[in-house]
Amino acid sequence: MYTVAVKRDFVAQHFLIGGDWGAENDLHSHHYLIELQLDGASLDRHGYLVDIVDIEANLDALVAEYRDKTLNDLPAFKELNPSIEHFSRILCETLSERILAPNISGLTVKLWENEIAWAAYKLER
Repeated sequence: MYTVAVKRDFVAQHFLIGGDWGAENDLHSHHYLIELQLDGASLDRHGYLVDIVDIEANLDALVAEYRDKTLNDLPAFKELNPSIEHFSRILCETLSERILAPNISGLTVKLWENEIAWAAYKLER
């Protein structure tokens, strides 16, 4: 199985809802780091799992949609607590729709909200 991964970082804001989490209930920023991993058993005719330029373009476009935004205000988080778990799923599902390489069998998004805490979401195709 081959794996290709690309990382990007960005800042976004949120506040948690539905519980008493102290300061996390107040609007605050995170310097997020997203790592997208793509898996597949075979390479294309060029020897690529996926063209890394395509991965970067899709990842950059998606990150731009969230950079410097308040997650709570975005349609993807309507009626959702903007947890790192939900955020990693939303990012993974969106990238899965956008990256159309036929030999991809799985995608994983690992999303750090700081240097010690992360969540991941994996999709199989």
